Amino acid sequence: MTRIFIGDMAPKDRARVREILEATRLFRAEEVDVAIELFDSAFGAPTGVDGALPAVNVIPPSSSDYFFLGAFTPEEELAGFACYGPTPGTDRTYDLYWIAVDPAVQGSGSGTILLNEVERRLKGLNARMLVVETSSRSDYGNTRGFYLQRGYVEAARARDFYAPADDRITYTKRLQSRASSIGWTAHGAVQQ
Repeated sequence: MTRIFIGDMAPKDRARVREILEATRLFRAEEVDVAIELFDSAFGAPTGVDGALPAVNVIPPSSSDYFFLGAFTPEEELAGFACYGPTPGTDRTYDLYWIAVDPAVQGSGSGTILLNEVERRLKGLNARMLVVETSSRSDYGNTRGFYLQRGYVEAARARDFYAPADDRITYTKRLQSRASSIGWTAHGAVQQ
């Protein structure tokens, strides 16, 4: 059993994010590119040759609504990560954009630890709901089971969304009861 530590990520983790996503063999190249774009939005775009991140000369983001959280081994190697952020135009709803764990440490509880920490942090922000979207393809069966086992419910399904016979399944989890949400505005202030 690999010990996992949760921590903040840094620009140096960019290449490892790509490695983890490619190692899962679930994501198409363009999906991996989107994850890297989100990473660059949060940490700054590299200005080095071939996307290599130089020691300096990082273009810092003006502001980002994407938050990255890492699962690290005792040797400080990134073993998995989660990316989440507020859903625009909603009252304290957040999206989990990515959660991925290196196949070499899958089954160690890393995904659960990451998801629990994302939820804990969001509860600290008085978030109401976390939304996750995933594929209906058979190779995503473990992914869907992962969310169901952790209290997420299927809220919607868009047939043939990603491709023919590849539905988009939307899962949600309430982070607070409906009753505790009454009286809050989109900015988190209590209405008088």
